[in-house]
Amino acid sequence: MKNIKELTLSAVIACYKDEEAIPIMHKRLTEVFKKIGCGYEIIFVNDGSPDDSEKILEEICSNDKNTTAIFHSRNFNSQNAFTSGMKQAIGDAVILLDGDLQDPPELIEDFFKKWNEGFDVVYGSRVKREATVLMNFAYKTFYRLFNKFSYLEIPLDAGDFSLMDRKVVDAINNTTETDRFIRGLRAWVGFKQIGVPYKREERKFGKSTNNFLKNLNWAKKGIFSFSYFPLEFMSLFSYFIVTLSAIALVIYIIFYFLYPGAPKGITTLIVLVLFIGGIQLLSISILSEYIGKILEETKKRPLYIVKKILNNKKDKN
Repeated sequence: MKNIKELTLSAVIACYKDEEAIPIMHKRLTEVFKKIGCGYEIIFVNDGSPDDSEKILEEICSNDKNTTAIFHSRNFNSQNAFTSGMKQAIGDAVILLDGDLQDPPELIEDFFKKWNEGFDVVYGSRVKREATVLMNFAYKTFYRLFNKFSYLEIPLDAGDFSLMDRKVVDAINNTTETDRFIRGLRAWVGFKQIGVPYKREERKFGKSTNNFLKNLNWAKKGIFSFSYFPLEFMSLFSYFIVTLSAIALVIYIIFYFLYPGAPKGITTLIVLVLFIGGIQLLSISILSEYIGKILEETKKRPLYIVKKILNNKKDKN
């Protein structure tokens, strides 16, 4: 059992267009940490929000020295925002939350209990979410396919909302990937992990920044980062096509000699050419996804650019 009073927890909140949610998030997190009775820091990462988030965070930081605000020079996406906060955090464990209040801060108490029992990673498992039937089906289908085809065992219905022990955070911080998928990296580093079920609510304020295309890109990011199945599938499919073509050629030769007067049209040829051409384009598109990831990794650009930090505790330690 850990000595609660000697522990420090760090909450990292990735914010984008969350000006109305930020004060509520700060209040709820403060109440949770005081209830637990440990030391704490709250780190808001303002990832280039075009709203008044910066002004609101400046006011919060001036009144609460336990709160740190990191301001990026532009939007670098939530995964890099979390990375920025994780590298700033000094706590014995780090909690990741989205800034739109879809992740309930009160669940941190349950996360803390599991961590105190000896688990290194405690993640939120979305048993239900407030979304359309189609979107719920799409989310559940993705996680199951991702888990099946990945070379890792990926927890089902688990997003970024989680508590990670310091050694897990350090392990993830030491990875050098540019195109980051934190929930995948969290599974990749290993350690003792467990899920806590919860219901994920809709965004409290404003419109969601997610849409079908963004969700599709998320799916591609996960699959192409932690699975070789697309490449393996194309290899197996190419063997199948070659075998099918050989069988078709034999059948054609047999029919040619058995029925020399049979009509010979161009339709079959056109269909076959279009089919093979489509397969080739699909194969090239899959290869291009992997080549694109290789290109991003070789550029070695910084994951984010920090404009300023308020209440910077990192430099004091």
